[in-house]
Formats: sequence, structure tokens, C-alpha cells
Amino acid sequence: MSIDNTRTASSEPVNHQARSLKYVQAATEALSQGLARDRTMFVAGEDVVAGGVYSVYKGLADEHGRERVLDTPVAEAALAGLGVGSAACGCRPVIDIMFMDFIGIAMDQLVNQAAKMKYMFGGSIRMPLTILTVAGAGTSSAAQHSQSLEAWLCHVPGLKVVMPSGPYEVKGLLRAALDDDNATVVMLNKRTLGLKAHVPEEAYTLPLGVAAVVRTGHDVTIVAMGRMVLESIEAASTLAAEGIDVEVIDVRTPSPLDIDTILESVRRTNRVVVAHEAVRFGGFGGEIAAQIQEEAFDYLDAPIGRVGAPFSPVPFAPELERLYVPSASSIAEAVRATVAGGRW
Repeated sequence: MSIDNTRTASSEPVNHQARSLKYVQAATEALSQGLARDRTMFVAGEDVVAGGVYSVYKGLADEHGRERVLDTPVAEAALAGLGVGSAACGCRPVIDIMFMDFIGIAMDQLVNQAAKMKYMFGGSIRMPLTILTVAGAGTSSAAQHSQSLEAWLCHVPGLKVVMPSGPYEVKGLLRAALDDDNATVVMLNKRTLGLKAHVPEEAYTLPLGVAAVVRTGHDVTIVAMGRMVLESIEAASTLAAEGIDVEVIDVRTPSPLDIDTILESVRRTNRVVVAHEAVRFGGFGGEIAAQIQEEAFDYLDAPIGRVGAPFSPVPFAPELERLYVPSASSIAEAVRATVAGGRW
């Protein structure tokens, strides 16, 4: 697996004298601070005692004890059931689903129990369940270990979905998810695990349901999710040299979606491209595009552009995978077409 450990990107202003953490380390720190703060919180998953396949849980068992960081059998449905039951009974569980692709095995527990129990009991119980998983392509992990399936989860009322773009966002959004009394799925991205940026040492939260404008511009808006925020910032830099001034919005939480921040930007720039790593067909970008069309149609000077992966399983071969995964180059191409008034 190839991880870039040198790039830095975050909506938090960079302080080069300040402490810098990797994306994965920021997640670990948020979990450690959560375990220290709340004795009802525990972590359960496959190989989490050893740190997990991507070292997200590294050192937590030694620091907080094996009675609170628990290894489990390979049984995602049972893991999700453990999370739902313990959350309903007053605990604050963090359930690790090693790869997002495996979340399908746990969907009944998440969709029919975690998402609905609070509603069906008239709000008399809480569901402070955090599902932490790793998604995304670009590491030659093949078709069964590389998907981004946020559109599945966003379709379910009662589930919150979080996609941090950088280290600063990981710590703040994960802390907010740990504090939330609703079932929340936090999607980390494989390709950004080694990304470094400034992360404050103290605990802090970034509110769920609030997007961030990470780059201002006046010609076109890019609405991006997860790692595509980084690719969009790179595309914006390339386009600036061509005289195209791009605004980039980090969605942060597809559900709940902060459509107001998106609409405010689109009404100023009059053009918009939506970018995500997931398959373009049926992807969450279609929902964003639909809401923009419903609320800001009269402000649009060009059709809404959408960037996503082809309607195909993720290839294993690195050469094919590079063609498959959206990039700064493909996002820039979509912006050029949109600015020209064309259709992407």
C-alpha cells in the first residue's frame, strides 16, 4: 500500500511551528481522548487490540485496558448487534468494520435497528453508536476492499455519515461522532491515512451537518467529499494558472447535509461541479445536484457537473485503478467543461 506522507491539506489554517499529525494518528488521538473522558465508551472489532489493519487503534489497549478495547471474531453482523444493544443499554460503543465493503454483512443491524430504534421507542432510548470503517480505492486492494458506499447509508433516515478529508477534520469530526447520541458511520480513507497536517493537542469538535469552504473563488464551485477535497484543491491550483478561480467546499458530513453552505456558494459562482470517489451512477453527488437544481436553478449559468468513478468494480491492477479513481486531473477537466458552458 502506497501512502503519501508529505502532502498537507486541511481547512484549519496551517501553522508550520505547530504540531503535525498524520490522518491516522489524529483518529487514534480522538479515540484515546474519548476513552479517557467517558468510562462507558469501549472499542470492539477484529484485531483492534493489535491496532487494527491500518493502526487506527494502535496503543489503545495498552493505554485503556483490554476490557475496553476488545478483539472479536470475524462476524460483522454480530459486531453491529453488539454495538446496537450496548448503545441502547447505556454504553457508548465504537465498532470497527475493518473495510467498508464488509458493512453489507451488518446492514440489517444498522438499517433496521440502529437507525430506527430511537424513533420506534419515541425517543426514550439513545443510540450513541459509532461505526468506524475505512473506505476508498487507490491502494490495489481490489474490488472487495476498495469501495465507497456512502450513498447506501445516506439513504437511511436515522444514520449519520461522516467523511473527514484531512487530519484536522478527522479528530474534530470523530470526536463529534463519539459525543453524538445517534448512530454515526465515520468513513476514513485509505489513501489519506499518511497525510500530515496541523492538529491541536487538546480535544475539540467540528459540528456534524456543517460544511466548510476550504478555498474561496468566484468562477465555479467544487463540492467535494472525503479525499476528493484534496484532489479538488489541487485541481483549483492548476485552474488558477489558467485564470479560473475555483471555490472548494468540503461537505464533511453527507448526512446531515449542509445544503445551505453549498447553495450560498453556487448563488455567487453560478457554476458547480460535484466530486466524489464513489461510482458516479447512483452516487450521492446526484442528490446534491438535485437539491441545487431545486433551490438555485435560476442562478446556474451551466449544467451541474458530476465527477465520480465508472460503473464498474474497482480494478486490482494499479494502471487500471489509476484510470478508475477520480483525480485532480479529471476534476479540472470537468470544471473547464462547466466554465465553458458544456455538459460533463
